[in-house]
Amino acid sequence: MDAESPAPEPLPLADVVVLDLTIARAGPTAVRQLADQGADVIRIEPPDESASGEDRHSPDYLNLHRNKRSLALDLKRPEGRAVLHRLVPHADVLVENLRPPVKARLGFDWPTLSRLNPRLVMGSISGFGQDGPYAERGGVDQIVQGMGGLMSITGLPGQGPVRAGVASSDVTAGLQLAVGLLAALHERARTGRGRYVHTSLLESMIGMLDFQAARFTVAGEVPGQEGNHHPTMRPMGLYPTRDGAINLAAPWGRLWEACCRALGLEECLSDPRFATIRDRARHRDALDRLLAERLLARGTGEWLEALHAVGVPCGPVNDVGQVFADPQVVHLGMAVPVEDPVRGPIRILRNATRIAGHDPAIRRPAPTAGQHSSAILRQFGFRDAEIETLESSGIVQALDATRPARRR
Repeated sequence: MDAESPAPEPLPLADVVVLDLTIARAGPTAVRQLADQGADVIRIEPPDESASGEDRHSPDYLNLHRNKRSLALDLKRPEGRAVLHRLVPHADVLVENLRPPVKARLGFDWPTLSRLNPRLVMGSISGFGQDGPYAERGGVDQIVQGMGGLMSITGLPGQGPVRAGVASSDVTAGLQLAVGLLAALHERARTGRGRYVHTSLLESMIGMLDFQAARFTVAGEVPGQEGNHHPTMRPMGLYPTRDGAINLAAPWGRLWEACCRALGLEECLSDPRFATIRDRARHRDALDRLLAERLLARGTGEWLEALHAVGVPCGPVNDVGQVFADPQVVHLGMAVPVEDPVRGPIRILRNATRIAGHDPAIRRPAPTAGQHSSAILRQFGFRDAEIETLESSGIVQALDATRPARRR
């Protein structure tokens, strides 16, 4: 750094300490939002690195657990749980996704932890809720995609249930919990009291249905599969071209007119079947046929140029490799460089939210299990003799982050 350059400002959550007891995807996704914004996230995991079944050098793991530190602590033993209870009074947030009866049995439930630290904000993600008839069931994204309705509205008409291509309920639950945790931290700044924040894969999945759910709750309509077209508006969907396909969206006034003129379909502007948004939705099959026939006359690139020139939203269908080669994505810097001790130089997907004045760089790669155990315990007031006793008894494991490891 240049001697005259000002020191970078602390990240927004730099004064927040988070204890992360989560596994799988939904919980770690929530915690990652906090870590990316500067929180000191301490991932608490079993001393036996193989116990989780995770490939710690996989792309998925490296992406999910960046910006965290690791404390390898055996929570199955009472001595390990006692260590956690000593950490809780120093933490701002604790996040877990254990099944409700399990955390109560282990002493990680809200009544217990809030007594230890009344200022604690605790976050929980479950499969189906903290109580109710399904509370004790474990939750898995694909199961919840089916139960929460997403698979019934995904795919082509008559195709049958289709899974979304990403872990929709996991990611949505993680984002929802992160928002709730931030709201509770804001409230705590005013009241001095912590809160218990929780969501579930099922609640988040149903919430993600958004207007499709409102069609049922408000109007009694049960949405079905619409394939690559918007369920209620036309034209808004995917259409074939001479050399591929194009997504376009022009259902409203000026956009509808501009689209028709750019495509050479001016006759549609005077056709009573297409006079209003409702008319176009009612006669969607006829409109889709006209658009498809016209768009087949030219290639995707030609249509993109013509439609962009008149301000009609449109775009190609990229595979993931093409996404990261797209000039706008390159400009946005969605993949940031990281030096991983095992894989070497890699790129990791950055947080999609940017705060002006803060660098979106990844501060540290995903940790080795127990990489920071000793330093974390010292940070929270454990004496060296205590740490040595915990390590010698196997309750805590401290690993050397620089130890040789096989490159995957």
